[in-house]
Amino acid sequence: MTHTRLQPGLYAITDNRLGGEFTVEAAVEQAIRGGARVIQYRDKQAGRKARETTARRLAGLCRSHGIPLIINDDVGLAARSGAAGVHLGRADSPLLEARRQLGPAAIIGISCYNNLDRARAAVAGGADYVAFGRFFPSGSKPDAVPAAPALLSRARDLLDVPLVAIGGITPDNGAALLEAGADLLAAIEGVFGQPDIEAAARRYAALFEP
Repeated sequence: MTHTRLQPGLYAITDNRLGGEFTVEAAVEQAIRGGARVIQYRDKQAGRKARETTARRLAGLCRSHGIPLIINDDVGLAARSGAAGVHLGRADSPLLEARRQLGPAAIIGISCYNNLDRARAAVAGGADYVAFGRFFPSGSKPDAVPAAPALLSRARDLLDVPLVAIGGITPDNGAALLEAGADLLAAIEGVFGQPDIEAAARRYAALFEP
């Protein structure tokens, strides 16, 4: 099976509680200018109509920059907004149902926490990438199960899809996860919780420079 390849780099995840005075679109624009290679739209508070309006705008913005927009958890929103794909957790829609709704070209990512068997099953079922973590204490998900960098090394040997690392990752601790096998580093507060979003994104992007 041919899997969609995400470009290695910063995987920036929005949080409607962050970004200060900026709209979500303005914050995402800054993250992209700073070098983000993937944007995930994650909003647990706004209503359906507001989320769809924002998702449609972000899909257009990301498309204009050649950057995939991934929708967190909501397959229907991904379909309606024209996003590139969806990211699914343990309690979300089944992978096969998401693929049926979004089609073969959609990017579907799966949260695998610290579970390599879950990742292997996801890839066998057609996932385009898998995400592991948390690797460090996380303000966004303080109760998430911890994962060790060695998990990335084992996954790298077994799985032929991009690996996303998430959880408390900063420009200072991210290099070790890349060395262990991660292809992308996901960040929420480390990007959108900073006073200069573009500069924060650039610090992550620098980790991927040769």
